[in-house]
Amino acid sequence: MEQIIFYIISGLAVVSAIYFVASKNPLYSILSLIVTFFSIAGLYILLNAQFLGIVQVIVYAGAIMVLFLYVLMMLNLKAKDEGKKHNVMKIAGVFSAGLILVGLLGALKGYMTQQIPTNLLVNQEIGLTKNLGKLLFNEYVLPFELASVLILAGIVGAVLIGKKDL
Repeated sequence: MEQIIFYIISGLAVVSAIYFVASKNPLYSILSLIVTFFSIAGLYILLNAQFLGIVQVIVYAGAIMVLFLYVLMMLNLKAKDEGKKHNVMKIAGVFSAGLILVGLLGALKGYMTQQIPTNLLVNQEIGLTKNLGKLLFNEYVLPFELASVLILAGIVGAVLIGKKDL
């Protein structure tokens, strides 16, 4: 049953990602990207990485997508405003897609030739938020707190730069 759910969610992620790239309407494109982010969060949860799933929903599907929608509404894009695409850009896109395909095929070949032991035991405790919290607040408490001070300094700097009159 878990494999069926995995295949359904991963298929939804692939289809919505393809629609994100292929859509001509930017609003539908952004909405399909939101579906992609939610389906990736579902895949994280299925793979027993609950923390990553929650962060995916909060950060990407929540904050980043709201920012994209806000910018889209502020720009008020129309089809007549879009410029003509040159053939050089189309050729560069096809070439880049070909390079990605070659890389994926090489990775798939390396994966297929790799010997995987059959007696692997899966630890169900990996990826739980409790274990991440213990590790983060016991071994890595100093880098965690330094990162929070760095983020606070960035926020204060952005507010000071954004103010016109001091």
